[in-house]
Amino acid sequence: MEAGLLSDEEDTDVSDSEVEDYEEECYQALKTGNHRIRNPDGTFRCPFCTGKKKQDYQFKDLLQHATGIGASSSRKGSQKAHHRAFARFLQLDLFPSLSLPPALKAAFATVAAGEPSPIQSPPPSSSSYSASKPPLEDELFVWPWMAVLVNAPPSAADGDDLKENLSDFNPVDTVHLHEEDDLNGKSTCATVIVKFLRNWGGFKNAMDFENHFRASHRGKKEWAERQGDVSGVLFGWIASADDYNAGGALGRYLKKHGDLKTILQVIKEESKETGKIVAILANQIDIKNQYLHDLEVRYNTTSHSLSRVMEEKDQLHQAYNDEMRNLQRNARETTRKIFDENEKLRMELDLKRKEIDLRCKELDKLEAQNEGDKKKLDDEKQKVELATIVQKEAEEEVLKLVEDQKKEKEAALARLLQLEKELDQKQQLELEIETLNWNLRVMKHLEGQNDADIQEMEQKLEREREQLEFLNSALISKERQSNDELQEARKELIKGLEDLLSGRTLIGIKRMGELDEKAFQNACRKKYKAEEADIKAAELCSSWQEELKKPAWHPFKIVTSDGKEQEVIDEDDTNLKKLWIELGDDVCNAVKTALVELNDYNPSGRYVIPELWNFKERRKATMKEVIVAILKQWRSQKRKR
Repeated sequence: MEAGLLSDEEDTDVSDSEVEDYEEECYQALKTGNHRIRNPDGTFRCPFCTGKKKQDYQFKDLLQHATGIGASSSRKGSQKAHHRAFARFLQLDLFPSLSLPPALKAAFATVAAGEPSPIQSPPPSSSSYSASKPPLEDELFVWPWMAVLVNAPPSAADGDDLKENLSDFNPVDTVHLHEEDDLNGKSTCATVIVKFLRNWGGFKNAMDFENHFRASHRGKKEWAERQGDVSGVLFGWIASADDYNAGGALGRYLKKHGDLKTILQVIKEESKETGKIVAILANQIDIKNQYLHDLEVRYNTTSHSLSRVMEEKDQLHQAYNDEMRNLQRNARETTRKIFDENEKLRMELDLKRKEIDLRCKELDKLEAQNEGDKKKLDDEKQKVELATIVQKEAEEEVLKLVEDQKKEKEAALARLLQLEKELDQKQQLELEIETLNWNLRVMKHLEGQNDADIQEMEQKLEREREQLEFLNSALISKERQSNDELQEARKELIKGLEDLLSGRTLIGIKRMGELDEKAFQNACRKKYKAEEADIKAAELCSSWQEELKKPAWHPFKIVTSDGKEQEVIDEDDTNLKKLWIELGDDVCNAVKTALVELNDYNPSGRYVIPELWNFKERRKATMKEVIVAILKQWRSQKRKR
């Protein structure tokens, strides 16, 4: 039952006649149950408004919340019963457990028993106030809170020193009352009225003011019992009934600007005023909620009407579209039938026209058959004779080319054999020279044994060495000459075979140091649109080809491998890294390959040169391979003819 009583989201409601009983049940459930009301930070929460964002009330705000909903006329009966019970629980059960002065607790209990309206926060306690006796329940004070400061010098009325001295008590204002002397009508001392805020903070400051003077034995009692000369000594206390009823300027001012009230009366008045404000605010909230509800109803009605109009519009539009489609379909079918009939008539006319034309052609053919056949035979005979002459000339040309190539091949092979033989002779001579040098060194070690024979042997060896060196020099010169001739022959072959060895062949001409444009095209097709890719690839390939020609860019480094120094590509080069990031591995590898080829074949000029190339084995082609490829190409062309 407790879960049902403390739930503010239930579907059933409570009638007005059952609100009091239901309130009692909720109050008993709050007293006996263990409900989370106080938050860890010292604030409070409402257990019946769990879905609301506001869950950190001060005690007085929470009590105003509960009392306002309980007094609302637009709330459900269950909500009013819940919050009325919660307000009773706060006033009668939770509030006594708070640390407050005994007099305020008693005053609050009286208010709670007589009137369930919310109260303002009770006056806070202070160390000075708790050390002295608290005010009695029926003790009368001047409201708004005021204090009396007597025996002030008349000069204090014209300066700010007095207000600065009282700044610890936070006064709102000070009013100076002058008392006239009975003898000469002149003022000998001044009474000052000290005003404080109209709340419990002001009451605390007023009590601190009185306790300060009471602790210094300069309170109201000491002023009444004063003896001797007390000039220049200030006395002060909080304004009460004695001061209010006193004669003179003090009594007249207090009666004009204040009233006598007990603390209980102040609490009741503030509670009534707060209850009125809460009721007014609750009523305004109810009016606004009703206005929002009316707006929502009007919106729903308008939205429903608009939806119905849109549905009718869609239906009309659909019906119109269906009718138009039917009309268009009928028109298409009628048009197609007309076209079919016209096509059928046209075909019949064409058929008859063709038959007439065919008969006319047959007649013409029969008339010109004899003359046409004779002319055709003469033309074919002339063509055959002309083709025979052309074929004969082509065969002679091919035989001549084969003969020339055969001679060139034999000469190249003979030259290669001669070069190989000369190379063997050179190596043999170098070996003999090395042997003679070794024998000469041996002879030098054997000096002293047979000087005459040794000298004769040395002279003989020296003569042989000179002859071998002369022969070696001649062979080296001849080898250089042969190599130059071979290079000239390769250049001439490259010039003459550019057309013959074009296309997809194993042996062909490769332009060393030229970039592979296909790699740039593949990279640009991934990065740019189809219509821009080829143009962009051509631009990039051309710009990087120009970059390769620059002597200042030499991205190589020297490394030692097997005791030999060699140049390799510097992978850390800035341009290569940037190219790899922008266009990928394929383009970067193509640029590296072109750099290596230029460094091997033309390091000084750094421009593209042609070379006979074996594309299958990816190396420089020999003369033998080139000649074999030429013969294969010639034979295939001969078979096609």
